Amino acid sequence: MYRRYCLALAFAAAAMWPAASKAADIKIGFPIPLSGPTAVYGKPVLAGAQMAVAEINAKGGVLGRKLEILPRDSKANADEAVRLSRELIIKDGVDFLVGTLTSAEAPAVSTVAKENKIVFIAPTSKSTILTDAQHIHPYIFRVASNTDVEGLAGATLMARWKDVKTVATIAPDYAYGRDSMAAFIKALKKMRPDIQIVDQQWPKLGEPDFTSFITAQMGKKPDAIYSALFAGDFVTFTKEATPLGYFKAINNRFIDGAEIGTTDEAQALGKDYPYGVIGDSYDPVLWTGNEPPVHKTFIEDLKKFTHAQYASGWSIVGYQSIYALAAGITKAGSTNSDAVSKALTGLTWDTPVGPRTFSVKSHETFAPEYWGEMIKEPGIPFAVINNPELLPKSFPATN
Repeated sequence: MYRRYCLALAFAAAAMWPAASKAADIKIGFPIPLSGPTAVYGKPVLAGAQMAVAEINAKGGVLGRKLEILPRDSKANADEAVRLSRELIIKDGVDFLVGTLTSAEAPAVSTVAKENKIVFIAPTSKSTILTDAQHIHPYIFRVASNTDVEGLAGATLMARWKDVKTVATIAPDYAYGRDSMAAFIKALKKMRPDIQIVDQQWPKLGEPDFTSFITAQMGKKPDAIYSALFAGDFVTFTKEATPLGYFKAINNRFIDGAEIGTTDEAQALGKDYPYGVIGDSYDPVLWTGNEPPVHKTFIEDLKKFTHAQYASGWSIVGYQSIYALAAGITKAGSTNSDAVSKALTGLTWDTPVGPRTFSVKSHETFAPEYWGEMIKEPGIPFAVINNPELLPKSFPATN
């Protein structure tokens, strides 16, 4: 009887062995706005990351292990993003963090990553405080552009309007908006010292009524306007500004560096889009001219993955973030964050819009965007970037 009992135990253990020896998935916590005004960007960022995971897993994963994303709705709230990140680390046991959207969320989550010694890759946050000398640490990496890069591009375009002598600005009143305007003005003063800044408006992020800001700015009669309004804020702003003649008063000389050139934003506004303004996007999606074959394939795959007629201009940063992390894990040969951090520092990896490299000094990539006039294209029911131009050509001198 005892012998049969031992044999039964042996057979049971043998049957369980494959499951027990199977390597656990590599878990990636992903706090990102999935509700509220900024979800128009947050959802496609997550979708791009999920597509990258699906592609990598289909090829065998990383180090023989599958990747798994654990998405959470941060609601674009820094406190919520921190709470979720801690929960993902402590309760869910994630190996890494990727995500957040705004420059309020990302620096807050970066602190959590530093405390827990876990690699955190930010796909979209632009504020310089995320990776400046006072806040840089071994575990934070940025895929997006920063506000110095964005401001330089915006100033380059503004400076081309030779008859513009007075400029006003409008941006959300938090780190991203403040940093963006400061960088723009600094660069513009070097290029066009003859231009005066005659007004600056600072609505809060998520402002429900821009009327007072619009009328106050129109009262200053600027020749042109530079903006950093984005997502649902830009939608609300535009629908309130257009009937008041805001864009008409400046002959559409309005530049916005907060990705209003994405297909996501253009579709959200539809026929209400202010044609003629200048917008930007990390990915123009609807490419005119010499589209790289790898990008064309990426867009076709993205449309299939998301079941969308038109792909998103935001998905690419989520996609790039996951491939960067996978490359770092592969190079490190480990999921240990200290090892992966060292592997990511100075790492170059391929993306659908060309190679990207994490700076050894700042842990961010040089990520110029595609800029251009937003026009109506035959057969497309929303505004698109005309002849997208990649700007700026290099990091500002301070970098």
